[in-house]
Amino acid sequence: MVTDSQQGTRIDEIAPDIYRIHTPVQLPGGQAFSFNQYLLVDDDALLFHTGPRKMFPLVSEAIARVLPLQRLRWIGLSHVEADECGAMNEFLAAAPQATPLCGQVAALVSVNDLADRPAHALADGETLSLGRHAVRWFDTPHTPHGWECGLMLDTTTRTFFCGDLFTQPGTGDLPLCESDILGPSEAFRQAMDYFAHAPQTATTLQRLADQMPHTLACMHGSAWHGDAGALLRALATRLTAPASEAAAQG
Repeated sequence: MVTDSQQGTRIDEIAPDIYRIHTPVQLPGGQAFSFNQYLLVDDDALLFHTGPRKMFPLVSEAIARVLPLQRLRWIGLSHVEADECGAMNEFLAAAPQATPLCGQVAALVSVNDLADRPAHALADGETLSLGRHAVRWFDTPHTPHGWECGLMLDTTTRTFFCGDLFTQPGTGDLPLCESDILGPSEAFRQAMDYFAHAPQTATTLQRLADQMPHTLACMHGSAWHGDAGALLRALATRLTAPASEAAAQG
């Protein structure tokens, strides 16, 4: 459903009760790109990623097509960047019962200072019930980047909110796809590598793959459905391959 015809913002259900809010943009230099946020509708509704502060009118308008903003209970983020939490305080103001949701490191070093209300900090492996759904938090330091980075799995639908993993260039118009996203995302990474390449990156990706996710809720580009565990393992292999081999595969 298109919610802003001028900018092209739209909202689409990609898994039961999970909606992708999508806005195409132009990067400096004219390259097409996109920003996604994910709304999990439940007794305690959760928004994962807020989008940049200036995108708040577009994102909030899209959410309002599905549920009143006042029903938001959790404002989740992976790590501290504008596209993750730039509009966090705007959403907290619009949803008086909402609370920031993040990992313990993010709460300690940034969110409890930046946010207008204290964060609810999740421990590694902790599960939070939303009603029909439950989400599990995974600390993923420096994967792909940021000491405080963490990611989240909806254990009910096996939807993995994977943040900046599998970032795809282009407008990302298709809400959910089953075609190759590893190739395009790796080509984008080769041109502008945003991974920290920490020693534990491959191990972290293997751990996430072991959760057997079915859907990848990517922050940039199309969401993806299929054997997401295998795709995460393939990414781990790419990241640990010698530079010459990785360039050839990309």
